[in-house]
Amino acid sequence: MRLGSVLSEALRNIGSGVSRAFAMFLAVLLSGTLLGGYEAMTVIDLESQAVQRINAYADINAIVGGTVDGTACDRLSDAGDGMTGTLAGAMRAGKQVVPLATPGKDISSYDVTPGMIRLIAGNAKADVSGVWVPRDVAKDFGLAVGSALRTREGTMRVAGVFDWPNDGRDTRFAYAFIVPVSASASTFDECWVKQWPVDGQTENLLYATLVAGSGSSNAGVTQVNKGFDAHYDARASYVNRSTRWMPWVGLAIGVLVGVFGVRRRRLEYAGALHSGQSKGAQLLGIGVETGVWAGLATVASCALLLAYAVRMSRSDWMAVLAAAVRTPLAVFAGVMVTSLFAGLLIRESQLFRFFKKR
Repeated sequence: MRLGSVLSEALRNIGSGVSRAFAMFLAVLLSGTLLGGYEAMTVIDLESQAVQRINAYADINAIVGGTVDGTACDRLSDAGDGMTGTLAGAMRAGKQVVPLATPGKDISSYDVTPGMIRLIAGNAKADVSGVWVPRDVAKDFGLAVGSALRTREGTMRVAGVFDWPNDGRDTRFAYAFIVPVSASASTFDECWVKQWPVDGQTENLLYATLVAGSGSSNAGVTQVNKGFDAHYDARASYVNRSTRWMPWVGLAIGVLVGVFGVRRRRLEYAGALHSGQSKGAQLLGIGVETGVWAGLATVASCALLLAYAVRMSRSDWMAVLAAAVRTPLAVFAGVMVTSLFAGLLIRESQLFRFFKKR
């Protein structure tokens, strides 16, 4: 048979309903979309957990109980390989500040290095020319960026306002004045490191910021936010997720659909061979028919998963999509390979046996 004849016959089979293309299309579409969607939901949930931890400073570690070199602490932001996305800064308790607007009320202050300002602001270019205040302080005193606050100690210019919610993190910055000072200005009490992804060497690097011979033997590393699991491993959570087997499940479903699609027409295929159709032409026809309904279903499934990933992902929709589309692609691969293999096994000599069992 000529190529044009094979293609036209395959399209006629699809159009006339002989191949049950719509039913097979739905089987591939539903299996690929549902299983791939389950995978996408799982990855998005893991992504949301990670975003929640990052926003809550759950992975900030601090070294306490020792004397910290502020310059060494700030330099952790530029530490070696594996420290991508790292911010670090030192802090110490400062003087009590008494605003002239509330002479009977004093507010804590903390001297911090420029690195700490960048850490709490989440911005490497944060302004360190004035004090920073949490949003509650700004609200109570009517402060905004650029405002001037008169205190007994003098006038303070507000360089920034930051959020410090009550989500389990250290509450000292929740209602205080954060005063940037030079990293080389004396020593500090604590060094904080905010890092994502988390590196196993963070604790060792924190100990390296201690000043030798200054009671550092009592120092220890702790979490700034103790409301979260300290042993969280984002990569392990992703690698060990329960839906990592979805592509294999999709492949198995694709195999079943492919076998069913050919088996139900085996009498037709054996009769065609008996009428003189070559095995190559028959396999080409099977491939074209299967490729049309399975391919369209896979494209539709991937499009639906794309829309879901873009709409629901809180961080990297491409990573969600990359994980989710493996399943519909596996279904498609299973359908195509199995259909051709099942068609290859059909022989003209089986015609009469198939006819008796019809």
